[in-house]
Amino acid sequence: MGRFSEDELHAVVSRYEATRAQALTERDEQLRAFHAAGWRPVDLQRVTGYSRETIRQALRPEVRRATNISRRRTSPQPPADYRPYGNRRLYVVAETLAALHGPTEGTVTLPRHLDWSGHAEYDLNRTARLASMYKVVLTEASTAEDLNTWLNADLLRRLWPTLWLPPQLRQRWEDAFPELATIRSNAA
Repeated sequence: MGRFSEDELHAVVSRYEATRAQALTERDEQLRAFHAAGWRPVDLQRVTGYSRETIRQALRPEVRRATNISRRRTSPQPPADYRPYGNRRLYVVAETLAALHGPTEGTVTLPRHLDWSGHAEYDLNRTARLASMYKVVLTEASTAEDLNTWLNADLLRRLWPTLWLPPQLRQRWEDAFPELATIRSNAA
Protein backbone atom coordinates (compact mmCIF):
# COMPACT_ATOMS: atom_id res chain seq x y z
CA MET A 1 0.00 0.00 0.00
CA GLY A 2 2.75 2.27 -0.97
CA ARG A 3 4.73 4.52 1.21
CA PHE A 4 2.05 5.00 3.88
CA SER A 5 1.24 2.68 6.77
CA GLU A 6 -2.09 1.74 8.30
CA ASP A 7 -1.08 3.61 11.46
CA GLU A 8 -0.61 6.79 9.45
CA LEU A 9 -4.04 6.37 7.90
CA HIS A 10 -5.61 5.77 11.31
CA ALA A 11 -3.87 8.94 12.54
CA VAL A 12 -5.35 10.97 9.67
CA VAL A 13 -8.85 9.73 10.47
CA SER A 14 -8.39 10.30 14.20
CA ARG A 15 -7.21 13.89 13.64
CA TYR A 16 -10.17 14.55 11.38
CA GLU A 17 -12.68 13.11 13.86
CA ALA A 18 -11.14 15.08 16.75
CA THR A 19 -11.14 18.31 14.73
CA ARG A 20 -14.68 17.71 13.54
CA ALA A 21 -15.94 17.06 17.06
CA GLN A 22 -14.18 20.19 18.35
CA ALA A 23 -15.58 22.31 15.49
CA LEU A 24 -19.09 20.99 16.18
CA THR A 25 -18.77 21.84 19.89
CA GLU A 26 -17.51 25.36 19.12
CA ARG A 27 -20.24 25.98 16.55
CA ASP A 28 -22.95 24.84 18.95
CA GLU A 29 -21.56 27.04 21.74
CA GLN A 30 -21.60 30.06 19.40
CA LEU A 31 -25.15 29.32 18.24
CA ARG A 32 -26.26 29.06 21.88
CA ALA A 33 -24.57 32.42 22.58
CA PHE A 34 -26.46 34.03 19.68
CA HIS A 35 -29.68 32.46 20.95
CA ALA A 36 -29.02 33.74 24.48
CA ALA A 37 -28.48 37.22 22.98
CA GLY A 38 -31.99 37.15 21.53
CA TRP A 39 -31.70 35.44 18.17
CA ARG A 40 -34.67 33.21 17.48
CA PRO A 41 -34.09 29.66 16.15
CA VAL A 42 -35.85 30.60 12.91
CA ASP A 43 -33.40 33.50 12.43
CA LEU A 44 -30.41 31.25 13.12
CA GLN A 45 -31.81 28.81 10.57
CA ARG A 46 -32.37 31.54 7.95
CA VAL A 47 -28.90 33.07 8.29
CA THR A 48 -26.86 29.85 8.62
CA GLY A 49 -28.82 27.74 6.16
CA TYR A 50 -28.94 24.92 8.71
CA SER A 51 -32.07 22.81 9.06
CA ARG A 52 -34.49 23.30 11.93
CA GLU A 53 -33.32 19.97 13.40
CA THR A 54 -29.65 21.03 13.29
CA ILE A 55 -30.46 24.28 15.11
CA ARG A 56 -32.60 22.40 17.64
CA GLN A 57 -29.76 19.97 18.37
CA ALA A 58 -27.22 22.82 18.61
CA LEU A 59 -29.36 24.72 21.11
CA ARG A 60 -30.19 21.63 23.15
CA PRO A 61 -27.18 19.27 23.43
CA GLU A 62 -29.28 16.68 25.26
CA VAL A 63 -31.42 16.35 22.13
CA ARG A 64 -28.31 15.62 20.02
CA ARG A 65 -27.10 13.02 22.53
CA ALA A 66 -30.50 11.32 22.62
CA THR A 67 -30.75 11.36 18.81
CA ASN A 68 -27.27 9.89 18.39
CA ILE A 69 -27.93 7.16 20.97
CA SER A 70 -31.21 6.31 19.26
CA ARG A 71 -29.51 6.10 15.86
CA ARG A 72 -26.86 3.74 17.21
CA ARG A 73 -29.45 1.47 18.78
CA THR A 74 -31.68 1.23 15.76
CA SER A 75 -29.14 0.63 13.03
CA PRO A 76 -30.85 -1.65 10.54
CA GLN A 77 -29.64 -5.22 10.49
CA PRO A 78 -30.39 -7.62 7.66
CA PRO A 79 -32.41 -10.75 8.43
CA ALA A 80 -30.42 -13.76 9.65
CA ASP A 81 -31.01 -15.60 6.36
CA TYR A 82 -29.93 -12.61 4.21
CA ARG A 83 -27.58 -13.31 1.31
CA PRO A 84 -26.09 -10.44 -0.72
CA TYR A 85 -27.47 -10.01 -4.22
CA GLY A 86 -24.24 -11.25 -5.82
CA ASN A 87 -24.61 -14.54 -3.96
CA ARG A 88 -28.24 -14.96 -5.08
CA ARG A 89 -27.79 -13.87 -8.70
CA LEU A 90 -27.48 -16.74 -11.15
CA TYR A 91 -24.79 -15.65 -13.59
CA VAL A 92 -24.53 -17.57 -16.85
CA VAL A 93 -21.13 -18.91 -17.89
CA ALA A 94 -20.25 -20.03 -21.41
CA GLU A 95 -19.77 -23.73 -22.04
CA THR A 96 -16.52 -23.05 -23.91
CA LEU A 97 -14.65 -19.91 -24.86
CA ALA A 98 -14.48 -21.22 -28.44
CA ALA A 99 -18.27 -20.88 -28.65
CA LEU A 100 -18.04 -17.09 -28.18
CA HIS A 101 -18.30 -15.89 -31.76
CA GLY A 102 -19.78 -12.41 -31.31
CA PRO A 103 -18.98 -9.29 -33.34
CA THR A 104 -15.50 -7.78 -33.22
CA GLU A 105 -15.98 -4.44 -34.98
CA GLY A 106 -18.55 -1.91 -36.05
CA THR A 107 -21.58 -0.79 -34.09
CA VAL A 108 -24.00 -3.18 -32.43
CA THR A 109 -27.29 -2.68 -30.64
CA LEU A 110 -27.95 -5.08 -27.80
CA PRO A 111 -31.47 -6.46 -27.42
CA ARG A 112 -33.66 -4.97 -24.71
CA HIS A 113 -33.45 -8.06 -22.47
CA LEU A 114 -29.71 -7.41 -22.14
CA ASP A 115 -29.61 -3.60 -22.15
CA TRP A 116 -32.67 -1.57 -21.27
CA SER A 117 -30.66 1.59 -20.46
CA GLY A 118 -31.66 3.49 -23.57
CA HIS A 119 -27.99 3.51 -24.64
CA ALA A 120 -27.85 -0.01 -26.04
CA GLU A 121 -25.80 0.97 -29.10
CA TYR A 122 -22.09 0.18 -28.81
CA ASP A 123 -19.24 1.21 -31.10
CA LEU A 124 -16.86 -1.73 -30.80
CA ASN A 125 -14.01 0.38 -32.17
CA ARG A 126 -14.08 2.48 -28.97
CA THR A 127 -12.44 0.52 -26.16
CA ALA A 128 -14.56 2.10 -23.40
CA ARG A 129 -17.84 1.26 -25.17
CA LEU A 130 -16.59 -2.24 -26.00
CA ALA A 131 -15.73 -2.87 -22.34
CA SER A 132 -19.09 -1.43 -21.29
CA MET A 133 -20.91 -3.79 -23.67
CA TYR A 134 -18.97 -6.81 -22.38
CA LYS A 135 -19.83 -5.91 -18.80
CA VAL A 136 -23.52 -5.58 -19.69
CA VAL A 137 -23.61 -8.88 -21.56
CA LEU A 138 -21.69 -10.77 -18.85
CA THR A 139 -23.89 -9.47 -16.03
CA GLU A 140 -27.24 -9.60 -17.80
CA ALA A 141 -27.04 -12.71 -20.02
CA SER A 142 -29.72 -15.24 -19.20
CA THR A 143 -28.60 -17.96 -21.61
CA ALA A 144 -25.37 -19.29 -23.06
CA GLU A 145 -26.74 -18.22 -26.45
CA ASP A 146 -26.68 -14.57 -25.29
CA LEU A 147 -22.99 -14.99 -24.50
CA ASN A 148 -22.20 -16.82 -27.73
CA THR A 149 -23.99 -14.21 -29.84
CA TRP A 150 -22.56 -11.04 -28.31
CA LEU A 151 -19.11 -11.95 -26.92
CA ASN A 152 -15.96 -12.83 -28.81
CA ALA A 153 -13.39 -15.08 -27.11
CA ASP A 154 -10.33 -13.07 -28.22
CA LEU A 155 -11.87 -9.76 -27.18
CA LEU A 156 -12.97 -11.25 -23.86
CA ARG A 157 -9.41 -12.40 -23.15
CA ARG A 158 -8.07 -8.96 -24.03
CA LEU A 159 -10.62 -7.09 -21.87
CA TRP A 160 -10.80 -9.54 -18.95
CA PRO A 161 -8.16 -7.93 -16.69
CA THR A 162 -9.81 -4.50 -16.87
CA LEU A 163 -13.52 -5.37 -16.83
CA TRP A 164 -15.37 -4.07 -13.78
CA LEU A 165 -17.42 -7.14 -12.79
CA PRO A 166 -19.21 -8.41 -9.69
CA PRO A 167 -16.76 -10.63 -7.77
CA GLN A 168 -19.09 -13.63 -7.88
CA LEU A 169 -19.43 -13.42 -11.65
CA ARG A 170 -15.67 -13.05 -12.14
CA GLN A 171 -15.06 -16.04 -9.86
CA ARG A 172 -17.53 -18.26 -11.72
CA TRP A 173 -15.88 -17.46 -15.07
CA GLU A 174 -12.36 -17.93 -13.70
CA ASP A 175 -13.35 -21.24 -12.11
CA ALA A 176 -14.73 -22.40 -15.45
CA PHE A 177 -11.82 -20.98 -17.46
CA PRO A 178 -8.58 -20.81 -15.42
CA GLU A 179 -6.84 -19.13 -18.34
CA LEU A 180 -8.87 -15.98 -17.55
CA ALA A 181 -7.51 -15.97 -14.00
CA THR A 182 -4.00 -16.37 -15.40
CA ILE A 183 -4.53 -13.50 -17.85
CA ARG A 184 -5.76 -11.28 -15.01
CA SER A 185 -2.89 -12.16 -12.67
CA ASN A 186 -0.33 -11.62 -15.45
CA ALA A 187 -1.79 -8.18 -16.16
CA ALA A 188 -1.57 -7.12 -12.50
